[in-house]
This record gives sequence, C-alpha cells and structure tokens, in this order.
Amino acid sequence: MTLDALGRYETTLAWLGRKGRRRALAPQHGVDFTSNDYLALADSPRLKAAIAAAIDRGVPVGAGGSRLLRGNHLEHEALETEAAELFGTDRALFFGSGYTANVALFSTLPQRADIIVHDELIHASAHEGIAVSKAAAVAVRHNDADAFADAIRKWRGAGGTGHPWIAVESLYSMDGDRAPLEALADLAGQHDGFLVIDEAHATGVFGPGGRGFSASLEDRENVIVLHTCGKALGVSGALLGANAILCDYLINRARGFIYSTAPSPLTAAAVREALRMLADEPQRRVEFDELRAFANAALVASLGVEDSGSQILPVMIGDNAKAVRIAARLRAEGFDIRAIRPPTVPEGTARLRIAITLHVDRSAIAEMLESLKIAIAEEQP
Repeated sequence: MTLDALGRYETTLAWLGRKGRRRALAPQHGVDFTSNDYLALADSPRLKAAIAAAIDRGVPVGAGGSRLLRGNHLEHEALETEAAELFGTDRALFFGSGYTANVALFSTLPQRADIIVHDELIHASAHEGIAVSKAAAVAVRHNDADAFADAIRKWRGAGGTGHPWIAVESLYSMDGDRAPLEALADLAGQHDGFLVIDEAHATGVFGPGGRGFSASLEDRENVIVLHTCGKALGVSGALLGANAILCDYLINRARGFIYSTAPSPLTAAAVREALRMLADEPQRRVEFDELRAFANAALVASLGVEDSGSQILPVMIGDNAKAVRIAARLRAEGFDIRAIRPPTVPEGTARLRIAITLHVDRSAIAEMLESLKIAIAEEQP
C-alpha cells in the first residue's frame, strides 16, 4: 500500500484536529458524570449474581447463530414476553443494540409511498436507517408539533398517498428535553400514520414503574417504542415494542435482524433481571429523582444554566477547543466529564454533557460544579 492511499485519511484527521473535532478514546477516570448508567445497575451485586446464576443453569455466552437459525434461545423469548407485558405492548423484539434496532426499524417498516417526518435532533442511528429507507424523509424543527403537522399537510398536498411516520426521542440525549408525545400521537392517528418513540434515556427512570414517557400511549397500535437496555437498565441491547404484525414483518424483512448473530443469551438473562429490579427496587428511582432535582437546581444557582428537567445537563460552551480544554481540566481534577462537539451536536453548540447517575452524591455534584464554575471563568478572555 502506498502512502498516498493512507494520506487522504490522514488529511481528514488533520482537518478534524484543526477544527477541534478529532476524537480519541479515553479511559474511565474520576467520578462518573458522563455515563448513562443512571440507576447504577451495571455493577450492581444483584445483576452480577443473576449472570452467575444464569451461567450455573447452563445459559450460554454466545448464541451461535442468527435468531432464525439456531441462535434463538429460550432466554430471548422469555425476555421478549416479559418486556411486552411490562411495557404494555403487543409484542417485543430483542436487538443487539439500539443502533441496530433503529436502523432495522427505519430501513424496513416505512414503505415507498410513505414519508418519515423526524425531529431534526433525532439520534444518528435513526438517520442511518432513514438514509436507506424506501420512504421519503424530512426533518422538522426540534420539539415543534406544529412543524410535524405542517410537513405532513405539505406532503399530502403534493400528492402523498402513503402513511406518515413520525420519529422522535422521548428525551433527547444532548439537550435533556422532552418531546410532545401526546400531541404527536394524536397527529399520527389523525393521518393514519405511525409514531416511533425512542425511549433510550427515559426507560427505567421516567414513567410509572420506569416504563418511560410512552407509558400513557401503550394502548395505541400505531405507536412503536424502542427501549434500550444499555443505559438505565445497565446491560446492553434494545427492546422494540410494537404491534405483533409489525414485529413479524421485521423478523421476515429486517436485514439487521435476519443476518446478525443473535444477542448473547446471557445478556438476555441479565436484561430480564434488570427489568425485575425496576419493579423490586423502586427506591432507586426515588433517590435518582431527588438527586436529579438537586443537580438541576444547583446548576441553575451556580451557572445560571436553564433547568433541563432531566438527568442530562448540557452546559453550552460554543467553541470546540474550549469545550475540550474545560473537559480535560475537570477530568484532571477527578470529574469524568466529556466535551460533545459537531457533528454530534449542531455547529457552534459544543458543550459539556453532564449526566447524573446514582454513582454520585450531592457533595460530589457540589464539588464538580464549583470546579466547573472556576474553569469556565478562567476561560473567559
């Protein structure tokens, strides 16, 4: 291989470096203010014991094949049955990740005559699925229900004959704000369409029993909900809940489901235990709610930042390099906080994404905010 063949990649990396956008892996260090392990289940003794017990009863680590071949294990089916009952959906399908599930969903279910109307800030995995979908697609203003309605009316007026698909996250991962789900569900119903809700950052911590913000929409057959298992549930994978016909269609048509090795049966067993923990240990959510409220109030008092109302506290910095410097300084002082830059967030909105989990307490939050306030002040010209 010639140096020229690698040079184009090196050029791109150099450009990313000049823009303050080059990424690099960094180890876990200091107090956790960056993970999505909101309920601190990932290293909980109960979850570890459940995995050990599953191994003892013969649950394998690997599936050995796709679900449609020999990879379909009783643990997968038990998890899907229990999840469908918990989340009040007709059926559930277990995927290896939320990314895989979103790509499978959007690339498979919307048909050629349909349209996907999605929030402009929806997750990258949804964009990946939409990019290979047969349906047309349009992005609309963030959390603006009227913008969704206008886009559907415009499409119908131009001769659109299929069904609209409205795609949102219930709680946005970089801003911590909520989608107007009830209004969007009504809109989908009015236009004989579907509403797809990604509950990634709400599952486990919001809604009755941790069922997410979509819990009030459980009886609507045109609502499809994605519950990821690698955040508040502390494991990995994703559960897609939908009408049984749609789930069966995915089994038959979704390439990401058909041609992927099935998720580890051991992982499925762990997710089953995590779902039980939601019911058995409601005090975790109580403690989490109190800590989240404290952190938001403290951030408002310290920096004048708007209360997000969630566990995700974005602190806008703007400049990419400055955000990286502040994050590095905080990590050096023992607080694991990361800078989020474009293209993950829009240009000019580089930020620190502070996540509140049960891995921290009030004193750690107060200490972190004091260090953050000083770091931001010393970055001012």
